[in-house]
Amino acid sequence: MDALGEHGFAVSPGDMGENITTRGIGLLALPEGTELALGDTARIRITGLRNPCKQLNGHAPGLMNAVLDRDADGVLVRKAGIMAVVLEGGEVRPGDAIAVHMPEGERRRLQSV
Repeated sequence: MDALGEHGFAVSPGDMGENITTRGIGLLALPEGTELALGDTARIRITGLRNPCKQLNGHAPGLMNAVLDRDADGVLVRKAGIMAVVLEGGEVRPGDAIAVHMPEGERRRLQSV
């Protein structure tokens, strides 16, 4: 969201349909299977990259294009967040700590889900 703000988009937590907004964690660079411990008890496992849709443009014209990019090889890069499954529920509050637990074994790059 901070990066979008730098490009003139006024986006607040939840505006893009996300359930949890983070700051200071490079979520897009984490491998598939990474677990995040949120607050005291909640845990999620990252399954892939969120595939943005044109509905984002309903919030702000051009927002969908702002969360898409191309790498040096021309491969599409999605920057709209990640998808995850809940392993353990719990209350998550603003300011709660988030611990990152990397998967063991082979680390696979996140793919669109």
